Formats: sequence, C-alpha cells, structure tokens
Amino acid sequence: MRPSLVIVGAGPRGTGIVERIAANAPELYARSGLDLHLVDPHPPGAGRVWRAAQSPLLWMNSHAEDVTMFTDETVDMAGPVRPGPTLHEWAGVDGRLFADRQLQGSYLSWVHEQAVAALPPEVTVHHHRRRAVRVGGPREGRQQVWLEDRPRPLLADLVVLALGHLDSELDDEQEALASYAEEHGLVHLPPDFTADIELSALRPGEPVLVRGFGLAFVDLMVLLTEGRGGRYEGEAYLPSGREPVLYVGSRRGVPYHAKIGYDWSGERPPLPRFLGPAEIDALLARPGGFDFRRDVWPLVEKELGFAHYHRLFTAHPERTALAWADFEEEYAVSDGAVEREALVAAAVPDPRDRLDLDALDRPLDGVRHGSSDELQEALRKYVESDLSRRHDAAHSPDLAVFLALLSVYGQLVRLGGIGPWWHGFFSHLASGPPGPRLRQLLALSRAGVLKFVGADMAVRAEDGVFRASSPSVPGFAVEARALVEARLPGPTVRRARDALLRALHEDGAAETPDGLLRVDRADGRIIDRSGRPHPRRFALGPHTDGRTPGAFTRPRTGGPAFRQNDATARAALAFLRDLGLRAAA
Repeated sequence: MRPSLVIVGAGPRGTGIVERIAANAPELYARSGLDLHLVDPHPPGAGRVWRAAQSPLLWMNSHAEDVTMFTDETVDMAGPVRPGPTLHEWAGVDGRLFADRQLQGSYLSWVHEQAVAALPPEVTVHHHRRRAVRVGGPREGRQQVWLEDRPRPLLADLVVLALGHLDSELDDEQEALASYAEEHGLVHLPPDFTADIELSALRPGEPVLVRGFGLAFVDLMVLLTEGRGGRYEGEAYLPSGREPVLYVGSRRGVPYHAKIGYDWSGERPPLPRFLGPAEIDALLARPGGFDFRRDVWPLVEKELGFAHYHRLFTAHPERTALAWADFEEEYAVSDGAVEREALVAAAVPDPRDRLDLDALDRPLDGVRHGSSDELQEALRKYVESDLSRRHDAAHSPDLAVFLALLSVYGQLVRLGGIGPWWHGFFSHLASGPPGPRLRQLLALSRAGVLKFVGADMAVRAEDGVFRASSPSVPGFAVEARALVEARLPGPTVRRARDALLRALHEDGAAETPDGLLRVDRADGRIIDRSGRPHPRRFALGPHTDGRTPGAFTRPRTGGPAFRQNDATARAALAFLRDLGLRAAA
C-alpha cells in the first residue's frame, strides 16, 4: 500500500502544511509515491472563515501588505525558504488597503493551488469535501480517519489536524441565558462566527445588548448598519431605519486599539532582548514549572518597555533627559518594575511618553461617570484620542511595542499552557480593527445607533428581560429583549462541537488547564494524558497550546506559524520515509 498522509482542514493552516511538504519533499522524501488526503467541507485554501460566500462588507483587520502565506529568511526553520507575493502584491492593490475577506479568500485559493502544484509528481492529492468525525487506530499502526456519511475510513500512516476555529457548546452561563430566553420569548445569540449568525431576529429600532468589543463585534456592527442599508457621508451616519440600537460593553468597556496607520522608519529595536530563546529554555528547565504572572510576565514587561524606550530615545531624543547608552545600561540591570519606573520617571519627563501597560489594557479601571450621557461623551473622546495617536508617527514607540508584542508571542509559543489572559492582552493592543472602522463606530455613536455600556459589563436575566449594567455608570441599567455575545467560541477541547476533537479528548488526548489541546512543542505531535507524544497524530492551530498570534503572518517578522508548519511537515516526511525504508528492509 502507498504511504498515506491525511490533513484534516484545508484552510490557511492546512494549505501552509501542504506548502511546507512541497518545499521539504525533495530533501526528505524520495520514495515512489504518497497519497495526500485533504479533508474539509469548505473551499480549499479559503476555508470557512475566508470563503467567498459572505458579505463583501466584511474586511480583514490587517493591511494588504502585512499579509503573506510565504516564508522568508527571517523564519527560524530547517526547511528551505520559498518566497511568494503578499496579498497586496498578488492582488495589485494598495498595500495600505484593508481588503475584504472575499479578496483574501481568492488569494488563499491561489496559494493552495500553487502549493498543490509544487508537490512532487509522485504525490497524489485527494480532496474530500466532508467533515472528519473520528480518528482511530493503534499508536504504532495505521490510523483510521472516519468521514461523515462514509461507511469506510481513510487509512493514514499519519494524521495532521489543522482544524482552525471551531464551534463550541455553551458554557453554564450561556446555557442559563439561552434557557431564559426560550422561556420568556427573548433573543439570545451565543458566541459564534458573526458571518454565520442569523441576525433577522434583531428588529429595527429595538435595543440589543452586545457583550464583546473585539473583532466579532466590529463585524456585527457592520452587518446591522451598512448591511441593513445605512450609509456614511463624511463623518456622519445616515440610518436606513432598519437598524437596532446597539448597547455594547465588555470587560474593558472599550474597543480594541486601532491598527497603527503609519510605516516604520529608522532603526528597529534589537529584539529579542530580555525574552529570547535563552530565557525560554531557562523557564522550560525549571523543575517545578513556571507561573505566568510570577515568572513570565516580568520578562514580557521588560521586553515591551525596552522596545518602547529604544524607539523613544533613538527617534525622539528631544523628549528624553538621558543619553540612550546610559538609560539602556541602567534599564538592563534594573530589577523589578518599581526600579524601572524610577529610572523612567527620571529619564522621560512627559508621562505621556512613558509606557503604562495597565492603562493600555484597562483604561476604564476606577473611572466613574454620573450618567450614561457622560459616558458616551467620554468614550467618544477616548476613541478619537486612540485614533489620533495610532495614526501619528510622533508616537512611533507604539509601533515598536507592536513589534515587540510579535516577538514576545513568537517566544511564548514555545512555552505553551500560558493561559488565555495573554492572548486577550495581545489582541487588545495588537490585533484591533482598522482605523476606518472606529471612525464608523464614532459616527454610529453620534447618530444614536450605538451606545456604550461601560467596563465589566454585567448581564442579568430577570423580570422577563435581559438587563445590563456597569460600574462605569453606577446605578444605570439598560433593558432589552435581545442579547448578542459578540465573541468567537472558546477553543476548548471538551466543549468543541467538532466530533473529531471531542473523540480525541475521550480517547486520552491531554488538555491544558484552560482547555487547549496539548501538543509537543518541537513538531506538534498530540500529547496524551500520560505525557507521551503520539507518533502518528499532529495538531496545529488555535485549539492547541501552540497557538500563534493571528490568522496570518506579517512579512519579515519570523512567523512562528511558518516555523511550526515547517517542523511538522519535516517530521511527517521523515516518518514516512523511515516507514518506507523499514518496510523495504
């Protein structure tokens, strides 16, 4: 029988694996044949999230020049670099464009076709437009991949799970809210992919509570305004009359920080500096393990601060009171946040030039307003200030911090099991919406179509309605007959609706305390509850504890996802090669 490799998921991550198999096969796999099975009910390349069948109003949240599916020399990997065009080069569009998802889907489909075409002629690709529902088979033998509505499984020497974002079952709170809604004739829309939600139950003019202020909310905002016929003229929004009134809040109470709207110039901070491979090795070598807040976060803070002040001192020295060389020397030996704060206070006169991560993360902490109207005005000013700052190169230390966030995440991928807080912090600072979306949000706020609720938004189901409140406005509450949870489903193993992933969990696959699938940091092999990596099963993506910063990689930033794809592809090819040699012997 010919060797067989099954990749479950043919979206961007699965395509990345195929590309790395094609790149590494000439070196590692010189056998006569290989059957490569790609299993996915959605279009190959684009997958579910980037498919063509969605509203053209939905955008990416990255500039077209910042999106690539191809490796470059900054990626730390064993395999060969195979360069290719970014989205803006391929599509011939302005690099600063926030492309719509349909265009990105076309790019991904083309990348997939190129990856398949680059495979050696002895590799035969089989596409299966179905769902995989279970993986079985002995650790040391061929695996069985069962597909929906097929009586016999695919036989595989190796299986790679590249499942992408998944639906999940409701948690206890969501179950209670859903039951209350059904009992009282209310509308409750749980966490989901916004493009897939049926929104017709949200009626014109009626209040709708929205919990969540990230990218899922931005999509919801677009579909319920422009998607219902409203339009923008300058800084004004002209309603169609079909919009509901959105009352939006979250834990932070503010939208994610806007994407930075200027280019880098001059010297880059030399990263990593205080959180690099040596520090990660030391953390992994600790006999008792590590605690993120105690052991990792201080290194993260120091790394982000170094990038910020390197940029401030080298690009804006007139705003500092110390030579960079002297500051850097003292900063390097500073021990703890208190000592660094004293150094910064002496060397950076203007507090607005100092990095305050707590204020960036939770800007409304301790802030109280006397009325909802006061909150609306204050948050409009906050969003306007954020937009202005993120588009002003005078504040270029912000971009240096962004680069440091990417560097830090690339290092933390090796640790695994760092908990969900870091990913949320990163997303709030580095993965926010395009500036034009926040300008639209301001227009909707001025038009009365969108109203802010505040931080630590609490939702209670009582008196036949949903009622939302926030300590940002003591004593104020708003009632509605509809509640939307504007966030993606949690990528936990035991609550995933994906039958295959749940079956893996029941079969003994290990999970982290926050519910992610545990994988070997070296090559993505799935780890069981006894700590053993499975020799024939791999997993990559947001449902694993090897999750990477975002959906796509910025060119020339090292790309931890590319590194993972390469390591997994090389491990798979080496395994299949050795398996063939043993069979021949």
